[in-house]
Amino acid sequence: MVARQADTLTSEPAAAPPVLLVAQHEGWVELTLNRPDRLNAFTEELHRSLAAALDAAADDACRAVLLTGAGRGFCAGQDLGDRAKAEGPLDLGATIEAFYNPLIRRIRALRKPVVCAVNGVAAGAGANIAFACDIVLAARSAKFIQAFAKIGLVPDSGGTFFLPRLIGDARARALMLLAEPVSAEKAESWGLIWKAVDDAALMDEARALASHLASQPTQGLALTKQALNASAGNALDAQLDLERDLQREAGRTPDYREGVSAFMEKRPARFSGRRA
Repeated sequence: MVARQADTLTSEPAAAPPVLLVAQHEGWVELTLNRPDRLNAFTEELHRSLAAALDAAADDACRAVLLTGAGRGFCAGQDLGDRAKAEGPLDLGATIEAFYNPLIRRIRALRKPVVCAVNGVAAGAGANIAFACDIVLAARSAKFIQAFAKIGLVPDSGGTFFLPRLIGDARARALMLLAEPVSAEKAESWGLIWKAVDDAALMDEARALASHLASQPTQGLALTKQALNASAGNALDAQLDLERDLQREAGRTPDYREGVSAFMEKRPARFSGRRA
């Protein structure tokens, strides 16, 4: 009898899935944090991917951004395991300076609306990144947690800026000092987010909203963001002067002319989003 040797099959290891999914739509882009096994917690790779995608979204062809997460959570904040790989003394401020602060600044400064669809838990920096976006929708099952106190840290990613302004000092202090979760429905009732929606309807509603915003007068929306961003630090006189200057700029855009023409002609406006 002659023994037969089984063929040995070899294959290349499967490539790791991208940590950020980028889906281009007509006039807008959908960005999905894609580390569902880690509740989309941030690593340096995810930070760099999201920064690059937001920079690409600054192109005039993109008129709105939708940010969401894959799986059962939106974002659990920092992946503590990723930090454990660092050599030498741990400097958490360096991570904030290199990644989180630039991310919040990118979102706030982007000259187009950023919609956030919170599909599950948003904890720590993950919650505050959501609050940095312009319009936040959340699934009814979602929860927001200022989890920093549980591990002896300070809220970052703009949390100590956004929360007192959104829900008042008393609630902001309690949420940060107690690290208690807030349901999506309570977040809506407090004014922490725009709207809580049924889980099954979240992405359809978020995509419809992003598509709508992408058809609107993009430059006017950008100038509105600029005014709102400045209002927290401006006295009334300074804000009135800023509104005057921004209105002057908005009045010179093609979309203002189109909006007036459409109103006078009793037809839907066809906004181009162009600067000039």
